[in-house]
Amino acid sequence: MSRPRPSGSRRPPEVLAPVLLLGAGAGEASCGILYLASYLRRHGVEASVRLFDDAVTPAALRDGLSRLLAHVKPRLVGVSLKWFHHVARARLLARTLKAIDPDVQVVLGGNSAAWWWEELSSWGCVDHLVLGDGEAPLLALCRQVKGPPNVVTARRGGTPTRAPLRYVQGPKSADSYYSHFDQLFLSGLDAHSFSGWIAPGKGCSENCLYCGGTRGVQMASFGRPTAFLRAEGSVQRDHREVAPRTWQLRYDFQGSSAAFIERTWQGVDLSRHACTWFLWGVPPPGLIETLARTFARVFLVLDIGCFSQTQRLEQLKQGLLKPCPTDAQLATVIDECRRHGNLALEVSGIAGLPFASPATLDEERRHVDRVLEAGCVVGYQRLEAQPGALVTEHPARFGMVTEARTFEDFLDYFERQAPGDGRVPMVRFSDAKLEAAVARTALELEALAAARRDEKSTAPLTGRTRLRNTAPETKAVRLGEWLGAWQVPAKLQQTPATVVRSVDGNGLTCAPLVDPRRLRHPHLQVGEEGALILSALEAFRRPTTIDAALSQLKATARVAPDDARELIAHLARGRFLEPA
Repeated sequence: MSRPRPSGSRRPPEVLAPVLLLGAGAGEASCGILYLASYLRRHGVEASVRLFDDAVTPAALRDGLSRLLAHVKPRLVGVSLKWFHHVARARLLARTLKAIDPDVQVVLGGNSAAWWWEELSSWGCVDHLVLGDGEAPLLALCRQVKGPPNVVTARRGGTPTRAPLRYVQGPKSADSYYSHFDQLFLSGLDAHSFSGWIAPGKGCSENCLYCGGTRGVQMASFGRPTAFLRAEGSVQRDHREVAPRTWQLRYDFQGSSAAFIERTWQGVDLSRHACTWFLWGVPPPGLIETLARTFARVFLVLDIGCFSQTQRLEQLKQGLLKPCPTDAQLATVIDECRRHGNLALEVSGIAGLPFASPATLDEERRHVDRVLEAGCVVGYQRLEAQPGALVTEHPARFGMVTEARTFEDFLDYFERQAPGDGRVPMVRFSDAKLEAAVARTALELEALAAARRDEKSTAPLTGRTRLRNTAPETKAVRLGEWLGAWQVPAKLQQTPATVVRSVDGNGLTCAPLVDPRRLRHPHLQVGEEGALILSALEAFRRPTTIDAALSQLKATARVAPDDARELIAHLARGRFLEPA
């Protein structure tokens, strides 16, 4: 029996739940929404994530959101606008959410949302914006606490004010860590889409001229004076939560030592996992050996700023670039990586950075050649405009022009794009002759790097080539649980399907019993197509020549040899089949 409420007492405000957290971009959302949903769950707020969204057209997005909202029935929807090139889709999401359910509270957060808070708050389809770290502010919004920290509340017809950043995480913060992974995801496919991101630390301590996430921008948007390592116990909790549920781990932080990361792995067996580590500068002592010893496969991506050492050193001299290795230091790193057979190295750089000249372009060509000859992958792209970056805000200082600088520039650029167009605005040289030379060199080196990647990944296949099914994971699922109950007709919810993952994480979901006229999904192979894929994988269960497999498929699956041969080549490119 409830206790009588004293006269004049106030009932505590109702909690806004369930909560649904979405990424603003197509594809996989940032891991930030997983940290937020974990925090909300630990504090008694029902929260779920839609980690992966493959809707391309506005009509597909509205249809998917309508069914998702009817399934989850959220009171608050958080949209993670971390990356600036998702700004147009964020507006489409917010407008669509409000059109479906005008009463749902729409909250934007993330790096770009914090940078553009004033412009975004005028949209009319956004109720609140969270600035900086979002755990405590989002919980306060759910609990309808008066004056929540770090929150801008949109005022219809009025001018919002920037909320003070009273909640800033640091090295001693213990609010942010993964938990409740068995409850956060809305489908098996969504959980399968998680790529294993773990953040050993947060923020950035550098001010690279081309980046929109520099120390200065972090200070302005998050109140964070510099980068920091998270509490060791929190990172250890991340590993314990994630490792049993994913095939790989991914990291993107500079400053953690080999000893620090090893301590966060205690009690976790990673001997069958893959690892991708994005780093810059010379790797900390022992990191390469530690990664190679711990994981089955390791892929390092080393950012060196640009491939011309002359440009690199000039930018370092002027304080415009993070610490990057010299060519000699890079050669030493490459030699160390080559000693480990389970480790591959990509060296990445940006084309068209300031201080380019015909001499530095020749230097770039020679260095890219050397890196490729050493057996490395090369990542090479043009300089893009990023909001808040020095070269974007003040391009004339470097003899350059930018295709976007203001909020309106970026929003207009992305709203004019056709669905699926992945271009971003660029920063180019004002000197037409120099710009043409930079563009030619970039195209030449991009093509060279792509050709080398193709040489490595596409070994020639003949009828006598012996292949084997090397997929490390094959499991039986039910369609409703795998795709999400809101996406599958009731009569097909219990239909069995087979999920196969390649060594590189590529996934196939085959449902031979489903009539393609009854269910279509971009990540589902149904009917005869699904049956043929499973038959082809079964044909190579043991090392088998392609000719022998074709004969078997012709007899059992009654498929034309040309169709079967094309499918086998496709499975080999996806690394479901590999040379025996």
